[in-house]
Amino acid sequence: MNSQCDDFFSGRCVLVNGPVIVGAGPSGLAVAAGLKQEGVPLVILERASCIASLWQNRTYDRLKLHLPKQFCELPYAPFPPDFPQYPSKRHFIDYLHSYAARFQIVPRFNESVLSANYDQTCGLWRVKTVSGAAEYICRWLVVATGENAEKVVPEFQGLHDFGGAVMHACDYKSGEFYRGKKVLVVGCGNSGMEVSLDLCHHHAFPSMVVRSSVHVLPREILGKSTFELGVSLMKWMPIWVVDKILLAAARLILGNIEKYGLKRPSVGPLQLKNTQGKTPVLDIGTLPRIRNGDIKIVPGIKRFLQGGVELVDGQLLEIDSVILATGYSSNVPSWLKENEFFSKDGFPNSPFPNGWKGKGGLYAVGFTRRGLSGASVDAIKVAQDIIKIWKTETKQKHHSVKVL
Repeated sequence: MNSQCDDFFSGRCVLVNGPVIVGAGPSGLAVAAGLKQEGVPLVILERASCIASLWQNRTYDRLKLHLPKQFCELPYAPFPPDFPQYPSKRHFIDYLHSYAARFQIVPRFNESVLSANYDQTCGLWRVKTVSGAAEYICRWLVVATGENAEKVVPEFQGLHDFGGAVMHACDYKSGEFYRGKKVLVVGCGNSGMEVSLDLCHHHAFPSMVVRSSVHVLPREILGKSTFELGVSLMKWMPIWVVDKILLAAARLILGNIEKYGLKRPSVGPLQLKNTQGKTPVLDIGTLPRIRNGDIKIVPGIKRFLQGGVELVDGQLLEIDSVILATGYSSNVPSWLKENEFFSKDGFPNSPFPNGWKGKGGLYAVGFTRRGLSGASVDAIKVAQDIIKIWKTETKQKHHSVKVL
């Protein structure tokens, strides 16, 4: 054995006779379930103390899935039949817990990955964690940390002078704490819309910053899920025709939203989703509150002031608190030491459906910009690919992990 491979054994190494999966969210669990059914040994590393930490720790209380449950279930296990059409946050978390138990998936919690390097000489991945307790050595590495690993907090002039409470939407739980307060919600995606609606329900006074264009669609059209309708129509029509149909229906149901300050993009909602990953907003009751003035639409921010904000149109607003619904980003570039498969923004360079497999046993799940359904498609592919190779190249062992 050469000196480079000797380095593997300079400290405590965990040799994994299967893949290391980074992330115990829905994507990581889905891959693990596929592998477990075929007896493939694996290790899941999760930086938090629970599965699906984004859902459990970084979502607001009244959250519901935006799409019907059949589009959100993971492979091999449908939702219980008694779940509602649009499961709540609690429903979904319960489903994930039962999913992990069913397939006997036991992640290693509080294990944040510091770095993952591919050793060309030995043809193995070396995965180091922040705790430094061990280095995991594996033939395959599955990146399942997802699109929403880190919150995005833009820099705003004067924010430190504002003086009021500022939080990211991932830390927002309920509008109960904002009763009677003037709150600036920065961002008009699904999170910004739903946080603004929740604030209204708790008798706060939200103003929502709409800096760019946004597609708002009804959640249902003639009693059928808008998403489901779009998927069905795309089997028979080109995407631009489906976009025109959806926008015509949205105009009939929602009216002209541009007069309220919500400008639509020039590219249709499905095409925009496919090309840029921008998800249209599915309205669950926010638009009526915008129409009656309960939610005020304001333009972009110029700077923050003591107890207020100056907008780009010169308008001054008095506010008590700020909630940043400014989205999330991938954190893959901070720990994965490779520069071919993933781009600088932490997404596979090859778009869906070809962004699931790289070189040297590297895989990605949960980066399709197509939600849980896209993640499930990739999870099945990854599991099947590893199973095929594992069965032909690796001898079955009694123990999945050998500790030196």
